[in-house]
Amino acid sequence: MRELIFYFLIIGAGTGGELCVTRAMKAVGEVRDFRPVAVMRVIIRALRVSWMWVGLTLMGIAFFSLLVVLSRENVSFVVPVTALSYAAGALGGKFFLGEQVTRRRWAGVGLVCIGVAVVIMGRR
Repeated sequence: MRELIFYFLIIGAGTGGELCVTRAMKAVGEVRDFRPVAVMRVIIRALRVSWMWVGLTLMGIAFFSLLVVLSRENVSFVVPVTALSYAAGALGGKFFLGEQVTRRRWAGVGLVCIGVAVVIMGRR
């Protein structure tokens, strides 16, 4: 049961963090100049957006949850199971960011979920 909570944190907090960082970067604007000074300006602007801080916090929670799970489970099981973040990302993109998700993308997400189910069933 404890591992299930950590898997939820890896998938939920990790994907939530990525969605929040995406929202922050869309508020900052597209990066077009990759010179060090220009990149530093974008980073400073991004750090002024609250979504960035929420996203970084969530991604930190996901990272440390991943460390906990990797200390207890085989990486050959952990990495495929955390692929459920692709499904969470597609859902978050659609409902949180308002993105269009095509049928082809949903089909890909479905294949990933089937793959995760196969990995989980093969565990025991």
